[in-house]
Amino acid sequence: MTERVVLAYSGGLDTSVAIPYLAEKMGAEVIAVAVDVGQGGEDMEVVRKRALACGAVESEVIDAREEFAADFCLPAIRANALYMDRYPLVSALSRPLIVKHLVEAARKHSGTIVSHGCTGKGNDQVRFEVGIGALAPHLKVVAPARDFAWTRDKAIAYAEAKGLPIDQSKKSPYSVDQNIFGRAVETGFLEDIWNGPIEDIYSYTQDPSVARDADEVVITFEAGRPVAIDGETVTPFQAIAELNRRAGAQGVGRIDMVEDRLVGIKSREVYEAPGAIALITAHQELENVTVERDLARFKRSVDQRWGELIYDGLWFSPLKQSLEAFIDESQKHVTGEIRMTLHGGRAVVTGRRSETSLYDFSLATYDEGDLFDQSLAKGFVDLWGLPSRLAAARDTRLS
Repeated sequence: MTERVVLAYSGGLDTSVAIPYLAEKMGAEVIAVAVDVGQGGEDMEVVRKRALACGAVESEVIDAREEFAADFCLPAIRANALYMDRYPLVSALSRPLIVKHLVEAARKHSGTIVSHGCTGKGNDQVRFEVGIGALAPHLKVVAPARDFAWTRDKAIAYAEAKGLPIDQSKKSPYSVDQNIFGRAVETGFLEDIWNGPIEDIYSYTQDPSVARDADEVVITFEAGRPVAIDGETVTPFQAIAELNRRAGAQGVGRIDMVEDRLVGIKSREVYEAPGAIALITAHQELENVTVERDLARFKRSVDQRWGELIYDGLWFSPLKQSLEAFIDESQKHVTGEIRMTLHGGRAVVTGRRSETSLYDFSLATYDEGDLFDQSLAKGFVDLWGLPSRLAAARDTRLS
């Protein structure tokens, strides 16, 4: 019986060439699966038909935009997930969703092998293969670019020899991955980390240095979930899309960083994630108002670890599931409104309002109406500093 390979298909050169190459190399039938996570660009029906033209026996497109926003981006917002305190996990969040649909397609089409277009240098090979191993350990995985030393030059020559419908005249000098949560740009002249990014590489954001009027927005959250923008009810997908538009128009969410890849190398990446940065900024501030101090302090360490797990391809790990149970519990009172000003590349919180707020004006004020009993402070300070004083006295005695 002929084996079937389920290929994670993007419509680009590498995965299009992989279709006839895998068929020849492995004597297998190839099923192309493209997952729409809000990446935009080409019409997905065009992508589906291209896979068939390249030799796929079957080709399907899965509209996972709402699922991606609700089940993958939303948990990242509630976890304030920023890898290395900066990167909102744009690509890392989409991989476990794609894995889930690849495994489902393998079951549906009796596939025994799953294939992806990742190289051996990047993080995505780990995210794909660890995820597949967690959901369907019986499936074999093949990565042509990595396993068969399949270079881009070889891919172009193969496409030309086979007459594949791939237009290389539109080849970008950069490697770009994008979805509704953001956009990642690397390679080309960006690999020299002294080179600054140029305006041409940006797509989701406008130049923040250009003079324009500020935009004020009010985001409503319920239990850590964005549910309305300026009073209009939204789904998670709509919230991200709307803030991509409005924050992007103000140049919010540009990130230029050298990050630590999972494989051990450092990589220069340029990201733009206007909606993600605006939502995480607003969510963090609402937590400041509604989450008790010790819970907030501990959650910050949980948030960081959650983000590292996702970056490292461990979406389906037991630790991630346990941390998410903690995060869910922490969000019970994260309900209210945050007002933000979007301008000059920044999303600045200017107002907070919540029925579950822990901010007490009568305790915080220094003016009339102050109910804080300052007479209690002296004894508190004495007891709080007692361990330090005892240690200092011991050190003086022994010196």
